[in-house]
Formats: sequence, structure tokens, C-alpha cells
Amino acid sequence: MAQTAAQHGITAHTEGAWDATPIQTRSERFTSAEVADFAEVSGLESVWKFTPVKELQDLFNSELDGSRDNISVDASAGVKVAWVPVATSNRGVAGLPEERGAANAWSRAEEVLEAHITGENQTLTLSRSALDKLPRAAHTVITAAPHASGIIVLRNTGDAQLSENVEIVLGDGADLTVVSVQQWSNDAKHLSSHYASVGRDASLKHIVVSLGGAIVRVNPSIHLNAEGGSIDALGAYFSTSGQHIEQQVYIDHDAPHTRSRVTYKGALRGEGARSVWIGDVLIRQSATGTDSYEQNRNLVLSDGTRADSIPNLEIETGDIAGAGHASATGRFDDEQLFYLMARGITEEEARRLVVRGFLLEVINQIGDDSLEDELRVAIEEAIESDLSNS
Repeated sequence: MAQTAAQHGITAHTEGAWDATPIQTRSERFTSAEVADFAEVSGLESVWKFTPVKELQDLFNSELDGSRDNISVDASAGVKVAWVPVATSNRGVAGLPEERGAANAWSRAEEVLEAHITGENQTLTLSRSALDKLPRAAHTVITAAPHASGIIVLRNTGDAQLSENVEIVLGDGADLTVVSVQQWSNDAKHLSSHYASVGRDASLKHIVVSLGGAIVRVNPSIHLNAEGGSIDALGAYFSTSGQHIEQQVYIDHDAPHTRSRVTYKGALRGEGARSVWIGDVLIRQSATGTDSYEQNRNLVLSDGTRADSIPNLEIETGDIAGAGHASATGRFDDEQLFYLMARGITEEEARRLVVRGFLLEVINQIGDDSLEDELRVAIEEAIESDLSNS
């Protein structure tokens, strides 16, 4: 079945089109694992209207290479990792694609990389590099057994033209941190859809750090479908000249006494630097006692940049603990700069310190000292590289 414009929430405003009803809530979006069910992407669709879709046509329409990619695995004893044929894999538990790019990756993947976490304080790092520039598809499924805990790092570097799906499934009482780090080369293109299902009294910390790549779009979709589930969705990004970094975050409260906190912070510098953040939080009628808050902050460092920030909050029940959202985009705080410069710090160094502190507020919440240190260095290198090229 080919997808219609109405399934994207876009309807004709022509006389007589009174039977066309737009999408009323985020949860009503069309989903399918078949790329043929989605119309070709024009850029007019609500889900693509901020994205440079002309540069992504290969990922939408090509027969992507779905074979195993070049990935290295570093796992602790309580983590089992294996490539599994699509037909016998566990994919499809956490969610399904809502748009053509993710569906194309889903349709073309030949194997699924499955990681299963048991026990406490487990670690797993999946490092992907040297994918070359051919259009590729990938699919990863991460499952945490009941009461398991650990930190999973998805590390992306080098060249790429990649569309992928990542599923995260937490059993009851599990406590998992998943960190996706994008340090691609300057001309890389990356579309990544993350789907998570959070079990009863389970906690997920999902962190996206995007520092490199021409077009990087990582979209987490978190389903709190069991009582007591919790999500901390965090993001830090630095967009420089000609770079497009996008994230569309969806939190679906579908069970009583669930909790969500969403904090994304980004800095932009250079002509054509662009960021997009869209945050959708849905509190269903079934989600009594929900406690939710989302925010996005953007720091503009030069002229010629653009930051789109759109928080959305839908509440279907009045019986909640609390819900709110916030968005802000602005330049340096003059008082902060004055405070630092009054203590003998040069203006350039003061600006660097402000940017570091702004982004590291997210990084410092990862909960792993070595990874936090590594990402602090990466952010400082990104800042220094940008300043030296400006």
C-alpha cells in the first residue's frame, strides 16, 4: 500500500476536501517496515520539512548494501553479541519506521547485530568506521534482561552514507545507559532511528552526541509502556559551517507513574551551520501520575547559523504529577563573558570556556568517568578545530 500525504499529517486545502482529516496526535503516524509503503520523499512531508532531502535521495531510494558493516566489538562477560539472519532475529519489538529512510534500511538489512545484556554493571562498545561512501543499511537490537544494568556505546567515525535502525528493549527493573556518538568525517551522511521499549520500573538513559558529519539525523522514539518506567533523553551537538545536525525526540507515556526528562543542548558556529530539534511528548489517558519535562537550548556563536527548536506536549489525562517544556536559542551571555574577562581571561578563551561548560552539562551526566573524559576531549577538539578554521 503506497503511503498518502494524509498519513504524514499533510492534507489538501482545496475546496471540497472536507473528508481529509489531519493527524491529531503523534501516536497516529503511519508505521511500516516496508519501504514500498512510503511515497518518495519530496521534503514537503512534516517529518522531512527541515531536512536537506535532496542530498539524501540515495538513502531513500537506492537498494542499500545491507551486508555486515565494519564494526568492532568490545564487550564484558555479561554481554553476548552475534550477527543473526533477519528471518530469525528479534527485531520489531521496540518499534517500526515512521518514514521512508528508516523503512528502506529495514527492508534492505540482511542481518541484525544483536546484543543481549545480563548481570550488573556490564559494558559494550560497538565501534563503526571505514564504511566507505556507498549507501548502506544497518540494524542493531540491544536487549537488557530483567534487572540487568550497564553502559552501551555506539561509536561512529570515518566516511559513511548510512541509514540504520537501532532497537533497545529493557526488561523489568533493568537500568541501561545507551550513548550514540557521531564523529563522522566532514562529508558523511547518517540517518538513524532509535526505538526503545522500557519495562516495569526500568530506567533508560539515552544520550546522543553529534560532533561530525555533513548531515546527521538521530531520532530517538521511547515507549514507556509499563508502570514505573523512566527515561532520561540527553543530547549534545556542535554544528559548524555547512553542517546539518537534526534530532526528533518522541516520548510516549503509555503506562501509569512513568517519568521522562529530555535535555538537548547545542552550539552553532559558521555560515550555514544548522540544527533541528523537535521534541514530542505524549501523555496518554492510560498514563496517570506521569512526570515529564523536556527542554532544548541552543547557543549561537556567529552569524549565518540557524537553529529550529520545536517542543510539543500532548496530554490526554488531567491526572498527572507534572509536565512542561522549554526552548531557547541565543548568543553568549555578556555577564558570563564579563565575569571571566574581569579575571584576566582573554575574550577568545572566555568564549571557549562558555561553550565547553554549556555542552559538558550533558556529557557529565553519562555516569562513566572514562567515557565522559573522552567526550570532553572530543568536544574541546571540535571547538579548537572550528576556531582555528574560522
